[in-house]
Amino acid sequence: MNTINKPRVLVLGAGFGGLELSTLLSETFGADVDVTLIDRGDSFVFGFSKLDVMFGHATLDAVRMPYRNFVKSGVRLLRQTVTAIDSEARRVTTDGGVHEADFLIVALGAEYDLDATPGLAGANEFYSVAGAERLRDILPTFAGGQALVGVCGAPYKCPPAPSECALMLHDYLVNRGVREACEISFVLPLPSPVPPSPETSRALEAAFTERGIKFIPGRRVASIDNDRKVAMLDDGAEMPFDLFLGVPRHRVPDVVIDSGMAENGWIPVNPRTLETRHPNVYAVGDGANTGTPKAGVFAEGAARAVASDLIAKLRNDGSGKQYDGFGTCYIEFGGGRIGKVEMDFFSGPKPTGTYHEPSVALRADKEIFGTSRRARWFGT
Repeated sequence: MNTINKPRVLVLGAGFGGLELSTLLSETFGADVDVTLIDRGDSFVFGFSKLDVMFGHATLDAVRMPYRNFVKSGVRLLRQTVTAIDSEARRVTTDGGVHEADFLIVALGAEYDLDATPGLAGANEFYSVAGAERLRDILPTFAGGQALVGVCGAPYKCPPAPSECALMLHDYLVNRGVREACEISFVLPLPSPVPPSPETSRALEAAFTERGIKFIPGRRVASIDNDRKVAMLDDGAEMPFDLFLGVPRHRVPDVVIDSGMAENGWIPVNPRTLETRHPNVYAVGDGANTGTPKAGVFAEGAARAVASDLIAKLRNDGSGKQYDGFGTCYIEFGGGRIGKVEMDFFSGPKPTGTYHEPSVALRADKEIFGTSRRARWFGT
């Protein structure tokens, strides 16, 4: 490979997709390829860690992985904010300068559109790190009344997370000795907690019933009246609350919308190759419309497919492996038990999910999932 004029790979976003893609290219080419990874943040946090922070099981410092510890041969990680994307020219402008690339991968994820749900900005959401931290301090003050876990729109990241929140809230209130003074309701726009896996959905719904959690599927929170402490659903029903834990509507960041890459809030791609309509421009992760869930494990799988394609192109050796649409999600059922669902979106005529019953043993599996990636990407 010509190391004087190195191929330039530009990766926007250091989440699951960006970290794995950059790592694979570094492992394959080392310093022979110029990889630039850009993210506006200073650290990476697993999505599932936000619930641990919110319920006081972990501190934010313990779950935060600083980007300064991401050190890979051939990769520069820049802390910059992307301000413009020219996908045709593969040119990206940031607050630190202009970057041009031979291959551009957009992995900026999904952002939370609080304004899309009137009143949500004045309520509590638990999907951002800041929101989880804020609720960590609010939850101890809740000792009675109506708690509402409300999802404001679909699709949203990590489909089982709102179910986990409701179940973990039950445990939290039981441990504090105030559960009998509280009611928990859960509003979800999906027809079931995990639609690709009816068995997983039935298990979660049984867990809700066992714990006295009122589950309202097929409805979304359309607006919130914080003065009256009432959530309005999309069917016109009103639900009073003393504690609201919300999941905001999602969409790609403004910079992606302004670039013209998005349609209906997401980036259209070939779901098996992650290619956009622009040559040598890919999109992976939550911002890409692949038909798979918006979850880290699926972003990671998509990144492997893109890496495989880039390696084939850079070596001028055939074509890469396609994205298989397979991923495993762990689900907190409470009481120290964790379930698992293995989802397959592409190999059959319709998506399927294989359910594994909750157990304490599966908690070790989830911990390995986290620690293995932490070690792979950050060396700790």
